[in-house]
Amino acid sequence: MKKILAGVLQVAVTIGVLVWVFHDPHKRAQMGVALRMADYRWIGVALACYFLVELTAGVRWWILLKVQQIHLSASRVAGLFLIGMFYNQFLPGGTGGDIMKSYLLLKETPGKATGALLAVVFDRLVGLVALISITGVLIALRYDWLTQLPETRLLVRALLLILASAILMLVTSFVVSGFHLAHRLPQRFPGREKLIELSAAYHLYAHHWRATLVAFGASIIAHLSTFATFLCVAYAFRAKVGVIDFFAVMPIERTISSLPISFAGVGLREKIFQVMLHGLCGVPEAVAVLIGSMSFLVMVACCIPGGIVYLFYKPSGRGKHVKLSQMRMEVAALEHEITDSE
Repeated sequence: MKKILAGVLQVAVTIGVLVWVFHDPHKRAQMGVALRMADYRWIGVALACYFLVELTAGVRWWILLKVQQIHLSASRVAGLFLIGMFYNQFLPGGTGGDIMKSYLLLKETPGKATGALLAVVFDRLVGLVALISITGVLIALRYDWLTQLPETRLLVRALLLILASAILMLVTSFVVSGFHLAHRLPQRFPGREKLIELSAAYHLYAHHWRATLVAFGASIIAHLSTFATFLCVAYAFRAKVGVIDFFAVMPIERTISSLPISFAGVGLREKIFQVMLHGLCGVPEAVAVLIGSMSFLVMVACCIPGGIVYLFYKPSGRGKHVKLSQMRMEVAALEHEITDSE
C-alpha cells in the first residue's frame, strides 16, 4: 500500500510541476521557436555522449563482477546492464532496475548469489563516490557564482544537504567495516542491512584496489559524459553557456532529480534548469526548460534497447519473466542471509 501511495504521489508531483513549468502560453510559443531554430546535429552528438555513459558504466560493472569471480559472456553482461538501465529510468524510485538486475544476475550465477548482489551494491556505491568527488571539485570552483541568487543558493544548499547525508552514510559504513561492528548493530538500526552489505563488499574490493580504482575512473568518465550529453543539448538550442559553468550546474540537477519525488525526475529537471540556467547564465527560460526535456528524451532513447532486450531475455536460455514484487522478495531474502551471516 505504501508503494502505491508513493507512486501516486510521484505522479501527482510530476503533473503539478509540469503544469507549473509549461502553463505560460508565451513560454510555449518561445519553445516552438527554439525547436524550429535548433541545430539537431548536436542532438546526434548528445546521443553519442550518452552511449559513452552506458559503455563506461557497463565496463565498471563488468570489472566489479570479475572481482567477485563471476564470469559471464560480454553479451550477457551487456544484456543485464541494459535491462537495469531501462528500468532504473522508468520504474518509480530509481532503484527498480537494480532489483531486476540483481534478480536476473542471481539466476545466472547459482552458488555465487552473495557475490552477485554485492557487485550490484558496490557498483552503485562507486558511482556515488565518483559523483561526490566531481561535485566537490565543481562546487569549490564555482560556489560564489552558484550562490549569487536566493533561488540558486537554495538549490545549492539542498544539494550540499543531500551529499552530506550520503557522506555520513559512507563514513558510517567505513567505520562499521573497519572496526568489524556490523554484528553489533541493533536490529532496528536505520539502514542496518545496507551497512552490512557494504561492509562485506569493502573487505573484498579493498583487496582488489587496482580493479576498484579502474571502476572509479570509469565512473568519473560516465558522469562527465552525462554532463556532456546535457551540454550538447544546450548547444543544440544555441544556449551560450561555458563548459565549467554548465558542468557546475549539473550535479544539482543530477542529485535532486534522482530523488523519488517525481517520476524519473520529470518536471524537477526542467524547473532546476529554468532556475539555474536562466538565473546564472541568462539562458531564456523556455530554452532552459527545453534543455531539460530534450536531455531526458535523449536518455530515454538510449535506454529503450534495454526494454527490448528484456522482452527476449531468458536467464541462460531458461526461466521466465516474473513480477517485480517477486524479484524484490527474492533479493530481500538474500540480503537477510548476508545480514545473518555477519
